[in-house]
This record gives sequence, structure tokens and C-alpha cells, in this order.
Amino acid sequence: MRTFALQLGRLSAALNSIALWGAVLALLMMVFAASWQVVARYVFEAPPIWTEELARRAMVWTGMLGASCAFYAGTDPTLFPAMRLRSGGPGIALAMIRAMGVLAFAIPILWYSVFDSRMNADRGFLGRSLARQAEMLDVSMIWFTAAVPLAFLLTLVHLIARLALRFAGQMPGIATPNS
Repeated sequence: MRTFALQLGRLSAALNSIALWGAVLALLMMVFAASWQVVARYVFEAPPIWTEELARRAMVWTGMLGASCAFYAGTDPTLFPAMRLRSGGPGIALAMIRAMGVLAFAIPILWYSVFDSRMNADRGFLGRSLARQAEMLDVSMIWFTAAVPLAFLLTLVHLIARLALRFAGQMPGIATPNS
């Protein structure tokens, strides 16, 4: 169990690193697009039509990937931050309650990202996005909307890894029998 939990923890850390780099790149893209919009508008008096939309889409990627990174780091908003430091039975019970809250929010988002209410994948969030084009950018909207289910999928991986590490007694900041 401990080896599996550590492997899940490493997978979660690797995915978090990739997501963090993605969030930084999206932020840089957003800053570039917004800056180019300002320069082109006020210096050249000819703003391109694509900069505002690119900045908005990059902001979505930045926010969604950043949210999954915040969850991984434990810096996401929580009502009772001290509960994460509890160990033993109460710590596990509190971790499970928190996990149920995350699952209650993430599972429907992931489900309806793929399916609609009649189990039709073509009418799910991603299916509808695949058929739509961005207004100013000549690409499918799925390149932008995929940020939402991806971020929630990453959050679920982080949650599962965190629970596995807690059950194995390997959570950082929690006293283990061997420490």
C-alpha cells in the first residue's frame, strides 16, 4: 500500500509540475496578447481582432490549471485549514469528508463535460465545443473548453494521491508511526 501511495504521490507531483508550467505559459500568452492589443491600439491605431479573444482564452487556462495546482499545494480556500494537520482516525475522517465535497463538485462537471443528460457524447460540453469555432481565432473551441475537465481531472488525481498517502501514513506534516 505504501509503495502504491508513493507512486501516486509522484504521479500527482509530476502532473502538478506540468500543470504549473502550462499555467505559467498561458499567463505569459495572456500578458502578451493584452500587451500587444494595447500597443497596437494606441501606437499603431490598428488593433488586431484576435488579441482580446486569445487573452480571454489564455486566462481560462491559467485559472483552471492554477486552481488544480492550488489544490495540490493545499492553498485552495477551505473553511477549516487546521483539519489537514489532524492525524489518526479523526484526520482520516476529516480527509474523507473533504474528499466527498470535492467529489460532489468534480464528478458532475467531468460527467457533463463528456455526456449530456441523455448520455449523448455529441451533446456533452466537449462535444458541443468540438463543433464550434472561436469567433476571432480560426480554431475549434475545444482547445479552450478542454481546460475545465482537464483541471478537474487533475484535481481528482491529486485528491486520490493525497488520500492514498494519508492512509499509508505518508502525508507531509502528519506524524507517522515511524517518525
